[in-house]
Amino acid sequence: MGETEQRPTAGSRLGAQENAGISTLEHGQKPPMTTPGKLVSIKIQMLDDTQETFDIPQRAPGKVLHDAVCNHLNLVEGDYFGLEFPDHKKMMVWLDLLKPVMKQIRRPKHIVVKFVVKFFPPDHAQLQEELTRYLFALQVKQDLAQGRLTCNDTSTALLISHIVQSEIGDFDETIDREHLAKNKYIPHQEALEDKIMEFHRNHMGQTPAESDFQLLEIARRLEMYGIRLHPAKDREGTKINLAVANTGILVFQGHTKINAFNWAKVRKLSFKRKRFLIKLRPDVNSSFQDTLEFLMASRDFCKSFWKICVEHHAFFRLFEEPKPKPKPVLFSRGSSFRFSGRTQKQVLDYVKEGGHKKVQFERKHSKIHSIRSLTAQPSEQHTEVPKQSARAYGDNNDAAAVQSCRQGKELKSSAEDTGQHKSPSLKKSPKEGRKVDGAVVSTVEEEEEPAKDRMQQNRPQSQQPSTGSLTGSPHLSELSINSQGGPSVANMTLSPNLSPDAKQSSPLVSPLLNDPSCIRADDEEEVKRKRFPTEKAYFIAKEVATTERTYLKDLEVITSWFQSAASKEDCMPETLKNLIFSNFEPLHKFHTGFLKEIEQRLALWEGRSNAHIKGDYQRIGDVMLKNIQSMKQLTIHLRKHNEILMELENGIKNSRKLETFCRDFELQKVCYLPLNTFLLRPLHRLMHYKQIMERLCKHYPPSHIDFRDSRAALAEISEMVAQLHGNMIKMENFQKLHELKKDLIGMDNLVIPGREFIRLGSLSKLSGKGLQQRMFFLFNDILLYTSRGLTASNQFKVHGHLPLYGMTMEESEEEWGVPHCLTLRGQHQSIVVAASTRAEMDKWTEDIQMAIDLAEKSSGPAPELLASSPDNKSPDETTVDQESEDDLSASRTSLERQSPHRGNTTVHVCWHRNTSVSMIDFSIAVENQLSGNLLRKFKNSNGWQKLWVVFTNFCMFFYKSHQDNHPLASLPLLGYSLTLPSESENIHKDYVFKLHFKSHVYYFRAESEYTFERWMEVIRSATSSASRTRALSHKEPHAY
Repeated sequence: MGETEQRPTAGSRLGAQENAGISTLEHGQKPPMTTPGKLVSIKIQMLDDTQETFDIPQRAPGKVLHDAVCNHLNLVEGDYFGLEFPDHKKMMVWLDLLKPVMKQIRRPKHIVVKFVVKFFPPDHAQLQEELTRYLFALQVKQDLAQGRLTCNDTSTALLISHIVQSEIGDFDETIDREHLAKNKYIPHQEALEDKIMEFHRNHMGQTPAESDFQLLEIARRLEMYGIRLHPAKDREGTKINLAVANTGILVFQGHTKINAFNWAKVRKLSFKRKRFLIKLRPDVNSSFQDTLEFLMASRDFCKSFWKICVEHHAFFRLFEEPKPKPKPVLFSRGSSFRFSGRTQKQVLDYVKEGGHKKVQFERKHSKIHSIRSLTAQPSEQHTEVPKQSARAYGDNNDAAAVQSCRQGKELKSSAEDTGQHKSPSLKKSPKEGRKVDGAVVSTVEEEEEPAKDRMQQNRPQSQQPSTGSLTGSPHLSELSINSQGGPSVANMTLSPNLSPDAKQSSPLVSPLLNDPSCIRADDEEEVKRKRFPTEKAYFIAKEVATTERTYLKDLEVITSWFQSAASKEDCMPETLKNLIFSNFEPLHKFHTGFLKEIEQRLALWEGRSNAHIKGDYQRIGDVMLKNIQSMKQLTIHLRKHNEILMELENGIKNSRKLETFCRDFELQKVCYLPLNTFLLRPLHRLMHYKQIMERLCKHYPPSHIDFRDSRAALAEISEMVAQLHGNMIKMENFQKLHELKKDLIGMDNLVIPGREFIRLGSLSKLSGKGLQQRMFFLFNDILLYTSRGLTASNQFKVHGHLPLYGMTMEESEEEWGVPHCLTLRGQHQSIVVAASTRAEMDKWTEDIQMAIDLAEKSSGPAPELLASSPDNKSPDETTVDQESEDDLSASRTSLERQSPHRGNTTVHVCWHRNTSVSMIDFSIAVENQLSGNLLRKFKNSNGWQKLWVVFTNFCMFFYKSHQDNHPLASLPLLGYSLTLPSESENIHKDYVFKLHFKSHVYYFRAESEYTFERWMEVIRSATSSASRTRALSHKEPHAY
């Protein structure tokens, strides 16, 4: 039966009650539109901290209020936002769009509802409106102020610098200081003001829209971006925090993410009273139970978090709004809650298909007005994506017309509302607020085509600008053009959007916009892999960039951190300061520019412009040749490093104050290696360039366009290495002797002219009490044996030494009944030692025999080494030997033990892992340094964690990103085994390698075949120490 409608009668007009009896309407008549009835005022706090009041019908659902706010802001992409308010228990909850507002907000006069970002997309480039990005930027600003968005000081200062740029424009020191004094973006801001202004200086010419874009580019990489923590406990009662994001459900301990459950792996979410339940899909490789259980504070807390999870899953994973469940006939079981609104895919399709008129909006703290970017016709001006407001500055007529149109519209609205200025969009229906002024533009996208084909086509009729524009990407505008006051060189190493391995962030070129189905988190890595070049030369060039970032950070340890600390302490002579910093600062300046050029070339190579179509930029040899030729001018500074190292060590030897200062600096997190190691970094970097160019020349055929430049660059860098190589070997030995001196106590003169280090490692020494673990140090003239003391310094106490002059060596397994046993007979003393394996015994035998031969050729016996006991034995060795096995075994499992002395040096690692390393190994490790992003997975974890990894000094250092100043953790690899996962481990991913030591197992996943092979190569050099014979077969011999 058709719907019927009742005409208003005289009685109804006078207010008489309607008759609910039999209808007398004729067929086809429709009931009248229901009158709004009584209006209720709701106060809304906007993201710019202003308050607006909206009058809505008393029975209106939440969607009416949400749409009224979006219409008031002229916000097209309002589905990313939500309204939150404190309920009767003072718990912040989201407004349900389906339920009546008055059933949720009981006392609207006393409640202020907040309009905030609810759904944070994985890539801010999916936000196609400038206004939307501006509101997201305000949310980031708010989260910083409230302490929700936590990050390191550098990232915080960089974020605030972009906020300041958007609010007051270009840098002016006086204005900046006044502005920062009046505006507190974070607690304790004063400590970062100098760094904020330093970054702000680099943003000259950057428009507010650009600043928003860059702000979101940095923020989205932070672990706490868009995260709201919900306190809970696991089954063991451990306090944790739960959160939900676009990828799935996250588990935090404090502010550190410890686990993640991807939506693809979640089968069902439910709650039962205070228990929140996650049912996972079956996974043979997972150690998790089928259902995970978390305990929350109350049922209301639990249900609130469950609702948020349901909404996030629907918004990011579904193609359309879920349909309501049919009402049960008798009994209802469970919650009837469902997500209401458009999904992200629907939002992207809606904005992409509609031709939206430019609408001006006001930035509260900015003097500049902005105009919407998504117009019915593409802009003729070549602007960057964030410069979508450029026509507001350059086309005054257009801007004036838009302003006039807006004013007329507001006047008309004001007349209709009869003075109700508090709710400008009150009389509009929700749909009217979303209508597009002007004709709808027909596009090719209306046809049914594969997403990939649509993505590659150039459609001038579409509201989307062409993807082939050279200046279409903000990255390219800054990197290659660098006009209009682009970021300076100094900022290139700090801005994460400049990362060559970052996701494309421009809305003009991002496939995530053209194909919204690509937002699936589990497919994200595959999509990323397909977007970027796959040729080997590209990944070689990318290795230059990633290792250059680490090299710059290492230089900053000296030029920034050490220099800053030295300026505060009056402990270093001015001559020494000038010697160090005057030679390192030019290097830092040069390599900052070098990194900028490399990243610029990679950005072009990756196809963020139309340059890659011609193939002009698919090479790196020309950039390397140009910079290596310029590097030759820095040779004068490189030759000074020998003098720097020696003068610093002499200063430490002669000044107790300087010694204490350097020791304290080494204990800082930023100094993740021994201080004097950083002084050798510039010489080591030359060897890296040579290796990289060798791989590039080997890869290119002679006919390749880049072969000639690459070969010339290789010749230039080889010449530089040859000139400095002899000096570098001496410096490495000198540095190693001084490093070992810090680990040893009970001696006077370890560092003497002519002494060269050969090998160190753990051996068992046979005594009257049996085999006792000792640490041995082999030099070209003497063999030391020590034990690890129980003192707080964790240093090794020297027990005795054997001069190599006149020493003999023989295997004595049968004599003593001990496997892998050697007897070393000196002129005055003999000792029996045993290695842990046959391979270790062979290494020691080979090196000791070589050292004995060198000693025989020398002029005579070594000078007296120890300060005490001429009989070569420390008087308290007996007490040291009393060290209990419990203490020893405990120390072997505590590499991270905190102590005044660095406890994770190579010496300590060898002690714990019962292994050894030689100077040859150290030299090979210098050449096999690597940096880049890896995905890490623990043996019993369920997902992969993306980390910035630096491999150096036989150790992997883990960072959240390449911007971080110090590592989060480290993994010494000596003693580890490097293998590939077996079929039984069910690691169904490409480019995965496995590291394991006893019960410790780690999986790492690289992005390409080349990077996988490089990581395998460099890690194998640390995990499987080569014998001297095999090492020297492919390397120049060291002059011992």
